[in-house]
Amino acid sequence: MLTELNNMKKLLLITGVLVGLGLFSSCSKTEDPMKDNPFATPSQLEHGVPDFTKIKNEHYLPAFKAGIDQQREEIQAIVDNNEAPTFDNVIIAYEKSGAILDRVSNVFFAISSADATKEIEDIEAEVIPLLTSWGNEITFNNALFQKVKAVYDNEYNTLEGEDKRLLEEIYKDFERSGANLPADKKAELEKINNRIAVLQQTFGKQLPEASNASIVWVETVDELAGLSESDIAQCKADAESNGGKAPYAIVITNTTQQPILATLENRALRERIFKASIHRTDETSEYNTYPIIAEMAQLRHKKGEILGYANYAAYSLSNTMAENPENASGFLKSLIAAYKPKAEAETKEIQAYAQKTQGTDFVLQPYDRFYYSAKMKEEKFHFSEDEVRPYFEIWSTLENGVFYAANRVYGISFEERFDLPTYNPDMKVYNVLDKDGSQLSIFYVDFFRRPTKRGGAWMSAFAKQSHFNNQIPIIYNVMNVAKAPEGQPSLLTWDEVTTMFHEFGHALHGMLSDCKYNTLSGTAVARDFVELPSQFNEYFASIPEVFSNYAKHYQTGEPMPEELKSKMLESITFHAAYALGENLAASSADMAFHTLPSADAINSDNVASFEAKALEEYGLLDPQVPPRYYTTYFNHVWGGGYAAGYYSYLWSEVLSANVGEYFTEHGSLNPEVGQAFRDKILSKGNTQPLNEIFTDFTGLEQPNAESLLPARGL
Repeated sequence: MLTELNNMKKLLLITGVLVGLGLFSSCSKTEDPMKDNPFATPSQLEHGVPDFTKIKNEHYLPAFKAGIDQQREEIQAIVDNNEAPTFDNVIIAYEKSGAILDRVSNVFFAISSADATKEIEDIEAEVIPLLTSWGNEITFNNALFQKVKAVYDNEYNTLEGEDKRLLEEIYKDFERSGANLPADKKAELEKINNRIAVLQQTFGKQLPEASNASIVWVETVDELAGLSESDIAQCKADAESNGGKAPYAIVITNTTQQPILATLENRALRERIFKASIHRTDETSEYNTYPIIAEMAQLRHKKGEILGYANYAAYSLSNTMAENPENASGFLKSLIAAYKPKAEAETKEIQAYAQKTQGTDFVLQPYDRFYYSAKMKEEKFHFSEDEVRPYFEIWSTLENGVFYAANRVYGISFEERFDLPTYNPDMKVYNVLDKDGSQLSIFYVDFFRRPTKRGGAWMSAFAKQSHFNNQIPIIYNVMNVAKAPEGQPSLLTWDEVTTMFHEFGHALHGMLSDCKYNTLSGTAVARDFVELPSQFNEYFASIPEVFSNYAKHYQTGEPMPEELKSKMLESITFHAAYALGENLAASSADMAFHTLPSADAINSDNVASFEAKALEEYGLLDPQVPPRYYTTYFNHVWGGGYAAGYYSYLWSEVLSANVGEYFTEHGSLNPEVGQAFRDKILSKGNTQPLNEIFTDFTGLEQPNAESLLPARGL
């Protein structure tokens, strides 16, 4: 998953969420609130990396306020300039504004996602309304917009390259954010933006609290039969770190299905875990999100209407590759038609297998599916996950797998740093060097889960690449891997291995960016394109040369035996319909909530029934294949930036399958192909129309969706 927190101007305008401005009480003339504040000036560490030895919680709020004040003055200077509006005195001046705000935002939102202590949450509760308000002030500053419009009208046809693209993007951002609306509609939209921001923040805050409250406590080790010794040790460690209410604890992950269900023999405990997952934020929980979801869906619908669209999805998708919800829904339905027969056959197969040992009256439940599917896989391929995990030690996977593939394909190399400060001692930092030894980027990894970290995995940046700003990219990846007890190795599942490759694909998109302007660089692309580099980078996890380089036993250093390797890789697509189905269900529900016929079609009492009806209409109401995220804990959509956009993972997977076919045909680790992919896609950011970027590399005029199911083994 991608989090784009690094260009506040673009974020404010595009999302319409972090937007608007309240007035602050003036500071005392005798006391400078930014004195000794590390965000007042660029970090003195190399390339401006954050100096976490100096950053304290009390620095954030004053820096946000000072940053808004600074950018307000800079924007007022643009407005007050009596010279004729030009690209330089309007667009470039706007691009350069907000330096303090960028610095503090890039650090604070990294911390609020990865280490959200109570103090950080309290600060965020103050910061979000300030940013929301400030974004509204920018968006609805008519004098500023008229200057931008004048440049667009007068210079668009004469500008070239990235200058032209920057002007186009900034002008369209203002338009899409309501700058052309009449005063009464602007006022209404401002209220909606403010309220959505509060609701998103509340939703995002409730989820980790709900997950912590949903921990399943286990009294005896006998109840954990089926788990490996390392998994049992992890359950014990999780119990100790979460208050010790029982000797063992099972932590609920962010998805509906829980990976631990694949090996846990105790059916009653499996049921407890599954129910803890699906009920964590529904009406049975004190963290019930139904009211938040209903109100946000209503407000988003109204926002779409105010901006001239039939619904929120039509507004949101108007600047994506899909272009509109009809195309996105049609894409999903085409996949559903091909998927359903395979899913139904898969379920019947698992049901029949379970009945062999449990009796003909046994009814397969969703909390049984992973367990019996794993048993079937073990029986068919004669190996278990516990046999392969010792070969996926976390740091070997990163350095000998992820980094090795990047070196072979793109010619870049990595050196671990021990001198740069981090916000958590478990993190690592690396220099990223180009073929000629020059420094491309600095890369941070934060892999281990903790109670203050939200679920999932993501990439973002402490600073984005920009030739104009003379800035190399400072990128980070975050995951939620269980940290092994002291003295033991942290071993990954295959899903975690591919997640690491996936998030590093986003990192490459940021690292290899070669753009003039911050606003256009790196991952600043449409959602249904931004997942292309990440989905495609998973391709390298199973390339034989790469696999054999990192899949080595943590004790002996021996590579995974050929027979075990073949079985494991062959088994990757075993019962693959489930993974596609849970994604299709989540994507379809997301689309339904954002294509409401009217705002009053949803309320806090019918959220669950609305979701069920939507899934039924898509042909996906299947208790055996629930959505990857039920809407009550669907953070991508209700707490993040993927509203009406979760389909983009599958859309981008089609793009990545097309790219993968090209690599396979021309050489999976061929440096010439890698250089072409780097030059034509990874380096481009949003400097060209995305369809053109895709076509330039693949030669395809349109994405070929027929590649997806074979790529998934279906």
